[in-house]
Amino acid sequence: MRLRLDYGTDGLDVEVPDSSTVIEPEHRSAVTDAHAALTDAIRQPDGSPRLRDVASGGKRIGISVCDFTRAQPRRPMLEAIFEELSNVPADAFTIFIATGTHRANTADELEQMLGPEIVRNYRIVVHDARDDATLWRVGTTGSGVDVLMNSEWLDCDVRITTGFVEPHFFAGFSGGPKMAAPGLAGLETVMTLHDAAHIGSPNATWGVTHGNPVHDDVREIARMTGVNFAIDVTLNRDKEITSVFAGDLLAEHAAACDMAKRTAMQPVSEPFDVVVTTNSGFPLDQNLYQAVKGISAAAKVVKPGGTIICASECRDGIPDHGSYAEILRSGDSPEELLQMINSPGYRVPDQWQVQIQAMIQSRARVQVKAGMLTDDQLSEAHFEPVDDVTNAVDAALSAAGSGARVCVLPQGPQTIPYLS
Repeated sequence: MRLRLDYGTDGLDVEVPDSSTVIEPEHRSAVTDAHAALTDAIRQPDGSPRLRDVASGGKRIGISVCDFTRAQPRRPMLEAIFEELSNVPADAFTIFIATGTHRANTADELEQMLGPEIVRNYRIVVHDARDDATLWRVGTTGSGVDVLMNSEWLDCDVRITTGFVEPHFFAGFSGGPKMAAPGLAGLETVMTLHDAAHIGSPNATWGVTHGNPVHDDVREIARMTGVNFAIDVTLNRDKEITSVFAGDLLAEHAAACDMAKRTAMQPVSEPFDVVVTTNSGFPLDQNLYQAVKGISAAAKVVKPGGTIICASECRDGIPDHGSYAEILRSGDSPEELLQMINSPGYRVPDQWQVQIQAMIQSRARVQVKAGMLTDDQLSEAHFEPVDDVTNAVDAALSAAGSGARVCVLPQGPQTIPYLS
């Protein structure tokens, strides 16, 4: 069976046995008119007054959007907001790039994300979680998270989050309250939200929001700091809008999560010896750090001791920014890394990604096809490099023995399988 995996911008063709189980999201056609769908949702919000009423009298309006690692349709979402608030001058708006702890986006990336007209006419703030001068301390959550947020975001009279919703490997689902924290939170806050105790919880996983310590705290921070209106969308494989939700942050996000769960999570009856996955192609697979998400999706259904094969282009490298690569070099094995991360007082940015990776590698073999990384780079990251996915599948099946079974996730974490 010949399949095309989502990989970079062009995809990657592979051959797998005809008996392979292929799991993809339930196909959803794009909405006929994206602008009309956005406008209708904004004018018929869930649990909230209409946006024009929410923003009435607001002199400073902040809008949070995803950074370049996410496939959010930012431009049409922003255009729908600007049209609905056409009586508000452009200089009253500030667009906040919710980078979390990711690197700042470049000028070229901002133009790709927002379009040159928006970049030219609207003020843009690229959040920097490490710049203490731009943060305000708000208070502490009930679980003890010290909340530091972007001061300009808090200084806005009206705060609007925009995002897209898909299953998330430790926060349950993306979008919604995540567009406030960790998107616009300080490093200290993110470090606690993503510490070893939060990430180590069995409920910090795909599709779980309530009882998930990460999402429970994220929700509380959104309540503490205040979001006046929220807009989220779901997308199909072609990054087209399939549904729109707007209104009260928690109400609209719950509805969006329900839609995403029905289309992007599928049960399987038993685990597989070999699972082939991706990180959903560009821009989601632009670095190895992000690829851990696709590996995590595969880990839900791989047998103990089985093999995960991930195809992720990684055109942005490891990446070089942040502490991910540094942490990986601090231990000789996944087990050693886990022991280090779980040791009292250990607290380093990006430890959460290494923790999840190491937990998976402690029970499964993980191979990676990354055309923009060398074999040495992958080996230093504790992955087994492979050049040809088809050959890697054949070798893993041969090693597993007679009756070995294969599962393929061509869209990676766009579909989350789980054991029923």
